[in-house]
Amino acid sequence: MKAELIDGKRIAGEVRAEVAAGVVEMKQRFGIVPRLAVVLVGDDPASSIYVRSKKKVATEAGMVASDDTLPADVTQDELLRQVRLLGDDDSVSGVLVQLPVPDHIDVDAVIEALNPDKDVDGLHPTNVGLLVQGRARFVPATPAGIQQMLLRTGNDPSGKHVVVCGRSEIVGKPISLLLMQKAAGANATVTICHSRTADLGSITRQADILVAAMGQPGIITADMVKDGAVVIDVGTNRIDAPERKCGYRLVGDVDFEAVSEKASAITPVPGGVGPMTIAMLLQNTLLAAQQAAAKG
Repeated sequence: MKAELIDGKRIAGEVRAEVAAGVVEMKQRFGIVPRLAVVLVGDDPASSIYVRSKKKVATEAGMVASDDTLPADVTQDELLRQVRLLGDDDSVSGVLVQLPVPDHIDVDAVIEALNPDKDVDGLHPTNVGLLVQGRARFVPATPAGIQQMLLRTGNDPSGKHVVVCGRSEIVGKPISLLLMQKAAGANATVTICHSRTADLGSITRQADILVAAMGQPGIITADMVKDGAVVIDVGTNRIDAPERKCGYRLVGDVDFEAVSEKASAITPVPGGVGPMTIAMLLQNTLLAAQQAAAKG
């Protein structure tokens, strides 16, 4: 059996088209153009690429996209001041700080400085708490994208056993919380595994839906996957590829070729979860603008 390829690019295109239609409606009803503001600290090449991509996609959806680039040696106070300034700016719908930030910056303090009503990454403690309670305002973009990929490919998690490998604040924990809710598109039985889980394979083989988000290339092998499972590979790992001009290639946390022979459906890397993350970020930005407009 060869797994069906879950095309993140195609599904993300659907979401982006829906967002673009929502932006048009915002303009017509309220005269408002949603604005996404991205804060970038330093000149890390990968982060710079991500920011440019987010701005490009936001602009294509009809939004205004801006970035505030601060030097790598920016002080904690200066960064917090900028984040709060954007949070207080009525022209800004959504704010995100591109992670990672330099080591001298307290990430938790930066996240807490965000305006929860504009926290389109869904990382502020208030928004995390609402997700825990099943009253999510902004679901972190990658988990929201995973849920949409499952639903739009006919793989509703309701009643399924979902095994999540990884416990990060941006993927592992929130996708677990999201899919266990008593709500449409959820109602799954969720097990969380991580780097200290004993006999990882004995648990992953129980999964109807397996989400791999551990940041370790190829850690999920074919013998760890049940026949017919749906596999969502969140990993984006660079490995050396001297034959390529860039010197590297991207691989996931899953041994794609081998697992594809056992799974019923699987996401590729790249072209799977990645495009969905940006699409759902735009959806959160539109939602933030709609909520602000409703408040008047």
